[in-house]
Amino acid sequence: MAIERTITLYDGPGGPFEGMAVADSDWGDARPGVMIVPNVLGPKEMDFDTAERIAGLGYHAFVADLYGQGNRATREDEDPARFMNALNADRALLRDRLHASLAAMRSLDGVDTARLAAIGFCFGGKSVLDLARSGAEVSGVVSFHGIYDPPPFANADVIPAKILVCHGWDDPLAPPEAVTTLAVELTAAGVDWQIHAYGHTGHAFTDESAKMPDRGLAYQPDADRRSWKAMTDFLGEIFA
Repeated sequence: MAIERTITLYDGPGGPFEGMAVADSDWGDARPGVMIVPNVLGPKEMDFDTAERIAGLGYHAFVADLYGQGNRATREDEDPARFMNALNADRALLRDRLHASLAAMRSLDGVDTARLAAIGFCFGGKSVLDLARSGAEVSGVVSFHGIYDPPPFANADVIPAKILVCHGWDDPLAPPEAVTTLAVELTAAGVDWQIHAYGHTGHAFTDESAKMPDRGLAYQPDADRRSWKAMTDFLGEIFA
């Protein structure tokens, strides 16, 4: 096994963008593509590590860049949410950048374009739900501790993607009423959906660097392990 990272530049609204493709150079056949959408901070080493784990499952991984080349944030910034907030204020632009990122993954050598998925964390979890809502031709999306409010415009008439939501029940950013509202939305849209809720678990439960339990943001190893297993099973099912 020879898993390699490749910086990938691509165009889109407000670009250029800098993604990261991760795959095994020993593969000789086309493999499903899994796009990874990062949290509020944008692409970083944690996301590249996740991409390597995805590649280890036998899939082409691609870390999407929704903010634009060079636009990155850290927890120490005065306003680490500035890039995210700009896209939250323009969900149509978010949708279009998601589609540009999906097109970039689709164009990678060795990606089976008939078998694509997207996973996202926090803001990325919200983003992949918007990707599904837009009617994108992906087999499925997985939202980890995402935010569930729909965009302020009509969704696609048909949402072809299957959806898995991995949620911390005590998440202060997505309280129980937001979860049930999402379930009602997806049911009305005829979506094949699952919601896995983890008790005594808040926001950012997959992020080992999340250490703000007083604000409901903390790593939870059991939920992290269980949600990764749920995702692995989900991808195996949709790509079978």
